[in-house]
Amino acid sequence: MRNKYVRRGVLLLLLGIGLNLLGYYLMNEEIFSYAWAMIIGTLLFGTGFLLVIYGLMRRIDRASIMEERQADAEKAAE
Repeated sequence: MRNKYVRRGVLLLLLGIGLNLLGYYLMNEEIFSYAWAMIIGTLLFGTGFLLVIYGLMRRIDRASIMEERQADAEKAAE
């Protein structure tokens, strides 16, 4: 993955999933500090998801801009 937004998004997704799983484990053990792990995990997961979507949108937008420039260059060459 060359796109920094997708790379960071996947990292945050994995961290969020890990913290949510940790929160579920702590909840089953009846440790009362599980809420913070789940809150932070959910925020990281959401941020990671948005970064992945943003990175994919940038990739598509860049591809369309490059195609448009190529078409303009071909018209100018004629």
